[in-house]
Amino acid sequence: MTKTDIRPVKLPDDKQETANHALTRVRAYLAEHQEASQVTVTVQDGGDREPLALPREAVELLASLLAHLGAGRAVSVVPSDAELTTQQAADMLNVSRPFLIGLLDAGEIEYRTVGTHRRITASSLLEYQRRDDHRRRGVADELTQLGQEMGMI
Repeated sequence: MTKTDIRPVKLPDDKQETANHALTRVRAYLAEHQEASQVTVTVQDGGDREPLALPREAVELLASLLAHLGAGRAVSVVPSDAELTTQQAADMLNVSRPFLIGLLDAGEIEYRTVGTHRRITASSLLEYQRRDDHRRRGVADELTQLGQEMGMI
């Protein structure tokens, strides 16, 4: 098994405008060529220009990356089947490792044990995040409704 590197990449401020400009061009191309299953770009290496065919899905992912990078956010690309250590998973959720262990022990997140170590797939982690976000939105909606009923909002 290869080690998964989840270190985020963040563009320096002076390169964010370049990312935003590229995003505008990529989005325009995708909008104009909605039927295209692949996109051909030209790669320039020194004086040589060479066409490169990319799957549409890869270009759509690139547009998403450019949007986040151009907005100054750090981005990590993690395959959904990547197995993460408990520390990597905790970092992705922005929680402490002991808190994550509690979630694992409570059955909130699926994991497997390799020897004495726990491994969490990125897809299991994302599924937990989706469920948790949905639960939080529901609680916030209930609080808003309660506040309205009490005349506080």
